[in-house]
Amino acid sequence: MSVFFVIIIFLGWFLSRYYGNPVILYGFFIFSVVMNIASYWWSDKIVLKMSGAKPANREEFFDLYTVTENLSITAGLPLPKIYVIEDSAPNAFATGRNKEHAVVCATTGLLRILNRSELEGVIAPELSHIGNRDILLSTVVVVLVGFITLLADFFTRSLFWGGGNREHRAGGQLGAILMIVGVILTILSPIIATLMQLAISRKREFLADASGALLTRYPDGLASALQKISQYARPMAKANHATAHLFIANPFGHKANGGVSFFTKIFSTHPPVEERVKALLER
Repeated sequence: MSVFFVIIIFLGWFLSRYYGNPVILYGFFIFSVVMNIASYWWSDKIVLKMSGAKPANREEFFDLYTVTENLSITAGLPLPKIYVIEDSAPNAFATGRNKEHAVVCATTGLLRILNRSELEGVIAPELSHIGNRDILLSTVVVVLVGFITLLADFFTRSLFWGGGNREHRAGGQLGAILMIVGVILTILSPIIATLMQLAISRKREFLADASGALLTRYPDGLASALQKISQYARPMAKANHATAHLFIANPFGHKANGGVSFFTKIFSTHPPVEERVKALLER
């Protein structure tokens, strides 16, 4: 989180120097704080709206409701709000700012293909995300990555239209070096920020799998569920890159991950299913 803020402050400082206006730096700082506050309070509502989720009632979705209820008691967590998404792609996610305002959501496709033990295996990691405070971390990281990308895009567009401080454009060795370094870092910043987001997502996914297995005492349930989910190649109807890392599996389908090459791993929101299953089943 500190690295993200350092990147934002650097971009604000560079753009304020480039345009010769210190107000830009203050504006970026204030806007980043406002965005973080907004994401903290309304992140769950935004994600649910983007995903097309609807509240689940106990009668219609009895297994989902009772499994979540039982595991919440076992984990010592308040019962989260339970939502469903009408989608044939099997998937699930958790969101919310803390355990008192958490949400667990599953697709109808997931409920259709999993038995109760497998469903427990999927819901347990989502509750672990809540207990480990991953849901808050993931939301703030999304906002910061989006903000950094927005700043970089603004700067590159201004270069195209010839913006900038007249002194930097007029010449001077120091000014030229500063501008070149700033341009390079501004272009690379959203890439670095995105890689950090993806790395955090993959690391927390492994932790949630392990915590979920400890919660159910049956890692085979999650392993079996992940294998079933990975066999469904089609993406979710409302798959979104901004929220992809929140789901237990890639919402763009298993084939979206391609192989398991180095570049595939670093640019993927989720660890390869094979690695997750192997970690769960190793004794």
